[in-house]
Amino acid sequence: MSDSAVLHIRGRVLVGPEDVRDELWIVGGRITFQRPTGARDVRTLTGWALPGLVDAHCHVGLDAHGAVDESTSEKQALTDRDTGTLLLRDAGSPADTRWMDDRADLPRVIRAGRHIARTRRYIRNYAHEIEPEDLVAYVAQEARRGDGWVKLVGDWIDRSTGDLAACWPRGEVTAAIAEAHRLGARVTAHCFAEESLPDLVAAGIDCVEHATGLTEETIPLFAERGVAIVPTLVNIATFPKLAEGGERKYPRWAEHMRRLHARRYDTVRAAYDAGVPVYVGTDAGGSLPHGLVAAEVAELVAAGIPPAAALSATAWAAREWLGRPGLTEGAPADLVLYETDPREDVRVLAAPRRVVLRGQVVL
Repeated sequence: MSDSAVLHIRGRVLVGPEDVRDELWIVGGRITFQRPTGARDVRTLTGWALPGLVDAHCHVGLDAHGAVDESTSEKQALTDRDTGTLLLRDAGSPADTRWMDDRADLPRVIRAGRHIARTRRYIRNYAHEIEPEDLVAYVAQEARRGDGWVKLVGDWIDRSTGDLAACWPRGEVTAAIAEAHRLGARVTAHCFAEESLPDLVAAGIDCVEHATGLTEETIPLFAERGVAIVPTLVNIATFPKLAEGGERKYPRWAEHMRRLHARRYDTVRAAYDAGVPVYVGTDAGGSLPHGLVAAEVAELVAAGIPPAAALSATAWAAREWLGRPGLTEGAPADLVLYETDPREDVRVLAAPRRVVLRGQVVL
């Protein structure tokens, strides 16, 4: 499509969960609800339109062994794009993916810099591995490198105890989060277990990834403080296999992981019912492939979250949380078209009819 061409989206345009329009227009790569005058080259697409989907926890430029080359990073991003996921929050990567910002055919990326972990307390080749006295300095460094986010590893297996344990003392993590906020960045943390959560909430954390360790005691704290969670249930599904692989060496850890997995749906539903903000993330790019947003939305529904709310967690609410527009007047035209209403059956997300990125039809 030429730069002067106009796209006409006709059918049902889901501006919001209950705000449904009959059509919109795309002119110069941007959305308008006003019919353009004098347009000669008009292409019409039909279907149910959603804003481009959001994966709020993925890792572009990363695989199970560490940073990958640009060709592999490109394939990861294209996989997301072709499944309708057009906004990615990269929740930690050692790779420099800034070159993607110059590619109009790739999804938009919001980066959290590189993971910050305790020494020998995370996956090899992923993180800056440091001690607590250096936490503030590294948080400041990654706040400047990222796009408004910093990623901590809040807990990991402690070899001395053979189980999950918190990585940071409260004083150091409080100072580090305050420094990130001073620099205009929000902070999120990888957390599987229960122990680290009270200190992180008290320290002012903005979000927790996975959050399988939420309990009756900590869920109200998250709700009161507005701390979001990104459950990554498609990743939590791997816990039994991980437990089996590590059981001989770390039996306490293996049993803990099984317990967290067994109550995963109850945990997410209890958090949602309490008013904790829940968003869609897949943890793609480590050991999982990209393009799993539809599967994660289906997992949220399986956990008991209403379909419309699970859809919003990857569409309207997710974009608002990340400070990116949806289908609004003048916004960049990033949208996905489906055959049927995704509010009625979220499984339709797995089969986009058309994908429009920056006003160009890419699928």
